[in-house]
Amino acid sequence: MATFCIGDIHGARSTLDRLLDRLHTIDDQCRLWFVGDLVNRGPDSLGVLRRVRDLGERAVTVLGNHDLSLLALAQRDDAAATAKKGLREIFEAPDGDTLLEWLRHRPLMHRDELLGWTMVHAGIPPQWTIAEAQARARELESTLRGPAHAEFLAGLYGNTPTHWNPELVGLARLRYIANALTRQRFIAPDGGLDMDYKKTLADAPSGLVPWFAWPERAAANERIVFGHWSALERVAWPEDRVWGIDTGAAWGGQLTALQLDGAAPRLVQVEAGASETSR
Repeated sequence: MATFCIGDIHGARSTLDRLLDRLHTIDDQCRLWFVGDLVNRGPDSLGVLRRVRDLGERAVTVLGNHDLSLLALAQRDDAAATAKKGLREIFEAPDGDTLLEWLRHRPLMHRDELLGWTMVHAGIPPQWTIAEAQARARELESTLRGPAHAEFLAGLYGNTPTHWNPELVGLARLRYIANALTRQRFIAPDGGLDMDYKKTLADAPSGLVPWFAWPERAAANERIVFGHWSALERVAWPEDRVWGIDTGAAWGGQLTALQLDGAAPRLVQVEAGASETSR
């Protein structure tokens, strides 16, 4: 049975449907991993949530930063009134609460020991091994699934702290974990998360290093697939054993699936529909 990991969908339901049709011609029982950011930017976030949830146990989805933002917005009394079109439909749908509850219970990270692959939305801090990242992800998942989730989501936004310290507690600890797993791109010269620059490697300010190229990265020998970073100039960094599969479906690029089983990874891609491109 084939296993495919699919990049950031961002509400592009029809593009997702075309990609799934392609994958089903390869293996109609394939397992599907989703790297997060199911929602926002595109026109049919509601349809994407329904489609992915209805895949049931065939699919594994990790949370992205846009998914967390949707969950944070859902805590507000005026969510339906203030949400932009594309998200507002979720709050108005008869199954909206069910979909949001399903989303809130998705993991932050997924590891398959037999395949030898780890999936995360944005990245893993250089200081963390895979096991340490899994433990930190479980901390945040426990909060999101528990009675304190509204308090955390209310304090989700913010770029600090930028440095990991095992002694961090409370909201500061949870925010670092969320930023590390769902928002990071570059590491600053002092080893902290740089939360400001979001564009290409070629134009990056001096001293910034992409998280996967940090010297002596603790998870350097692990194969990792991630999304989040559509401005990357290429998909694969074999020397770093990582694949970044956000190929800009929200910006008129492609929606990408990476086949994880087999002798070597391979890509299956479809062009984003013009009507689903973010303006």
